[in-house]
Amino acid sequence: MSQYNINLDKNEANYVPLSPLTFLERIKDVYPNYEALIYGNRKYTWLEVYRRAVKFASALTKIGIKEGDTVSIMAANTPELFEAHYSIPMTGAVINTINTRLDSKTVSYILDHSDAKVLIVDRQFKNTISKALENFNKKIIIIDINDKQINLPDGGKIGDLEYEKFLSTGDEHFVWKKPVDEWQAISLNYTSGTTGLPKGVVYHHRGSYLMSMGSVMAWGMPNRLTYLYTVPMFHCNGWGYPWTLALLHARIIFVRNIIVKDIFNLIVKYKVTHFGGAPIVLNMLANAPKDEQKKLINKVFVMTAGAPPPSSILKKMQLLGFEVMHVYGLTETYGHISHCAWNNDWDNFDEEKKSEIKSYQGVRYPHTEHVAVLDPKTYQKIPQDGKTMGEIMIRSNTVMKGYYKNNEATKKAMEKGWFHSGDLAVVHKNGYIQVKDRSKDIIISGGENISSVEIENTLTKHPSVSLSAVVARPDKKWGETPCAFVELIKGKIATEDELLKFCRETLAGFKMPKKIIFCELPKTSTGKIQKYELRKKAKEIN
Repeated sequence: MSQYNINLDKNEANYVPLSPLTFLERIKDVYPNYEALIYGNRKYTWLEVYRRAVKFASALTKIGIKEGDTVSIMAANTPELFEAHYSIPMTGAVINTINTRLDSKTVSYILDHSDAKVLIVDRQFKNTISKALENFNKKIIIIDINDKQINLPDGGKIGDLEYEKFLSTGDEHFVWKKPVDEWQAISLNYTSGTTGLPKGVVYHHRGSYLMSMGSVMAWGMPNRLTYLYTVPMFHCNGWGYPWTLALLHARIIFVRNIIVKDIFNLIVKYKVTHFGGAPIVLNMLANAPKDEQKKLINKVFVMTAGAPPPSSILKKMQLLGFEVMHVYGLTETYGHISHCAWNNDWDNFDEEKKSEIKSYQGVRYPHTEHVAVLDPKTYQKIPQDGKTMGEIMIRSNTVMKGYYKNNEATKKAMEKGWFHSGDLAVVHKNGYIQVKDRSKDIIISGGENISSVEIENTLTKHPSVSLSAVVARPDKKWGETPCAFVELIKGKIATEDELLKFCRETLAGFKMPKKIIFCELPKTSTGKIQKYELRKKAKEIN
């Protein structure tokens, strides 16, 4: 045995389980009176946020919530949802944030599958919740969030308890619980469930702590930044930022609804420095009517994630004064695990080339040990030639514990010691990853693999196109061919022939879409285009 392993054991002095809950504990001691949360006419300091979280945790404990219980919350981006990221884990319980745009049947499934003991719900979602509970046969305590800054026709009462009144029953001197083991679950997030019932992704305290630290370094985030919370906090716990922002003693501006004019107004009013959003949000800002846009008085750093953002949108954002960083990740990896780290050698490239590079998924985050593009059959790394496709696979402390009550899916996702993303990508000579498609979205036409993303990027470069999505359409001769769905910029026009001619300038013949449909694209609450809906439509087209 090595001498380094003798009488050098873990003890309370040299080992403390990592938890992002300590960020809030620290900030209330160091910066108690700093402005923390702003939502309309409501404002809280960091000390007030801490006290409210502790009191709510105390109140939950009084009604029997304990370690290992699930507390669900369905709410818009308001202070209550932010506080819940602390108050619920402070009891030892697990926070389950529910997508506010899900149908009642799926919400009912989540409440049942997650074994939720308590449901905290914004009264705006009364109709969905009421229907979800009609056939729900388990006992569940309901706590209403009564947001007085919105007008509900009938008050929208759902449960017998109301958030502020319930909070007042708690003790602000309550001694909250830190995890004994950093592997202890902190949150439960359900996947979108587009191909079946959603799966419950379990995060632990350690991963959430490391995700926060990695985000700060990867984005170069300074202390006291002002963050506009446009990312839904039900999505990967708002990319982990309820914890990250406390670490930075940031000032947080909440947005209940994504309205372009409001976003520009809030950015200017509060001198917002950072915000995040899916490419759909960037698209809305970049293509907004001139009378809704405002001249920025400071540079605004934007993080975007999801489908690869078209280079045309990135270019427009740059011209408006937004500095965009593209990141990549999944619900199963706490959000981001790679980012397009900018290299100063690229500063002299033309704007088109810069925008193309910025759409890359890039290199791994500081907290991500391994992000590799491997041949899914041999598990060997693919060549860095920018052409050969493989699957992105990950090993990291920010890979989920697993899927809740679904051992089979957990084993499949982590086969051979790698988390399988399902995303197909190439690796460029400089080691930067570029996603080409989801494995299920790749189009195989006449034996040729066609990237739907490549066609989409080409279409969105057209000055009249706002968004595009390409899916496979069954074809008797070729097996399947690309079918494009296009959403135009408001007030602009384009024809199918015009777009096909535009595509021919850069796309090989076999990659050309054989059909273009003009419509408003179906989207999820996080801005992702629902390709499964488009696949259904493509099959119905003659």
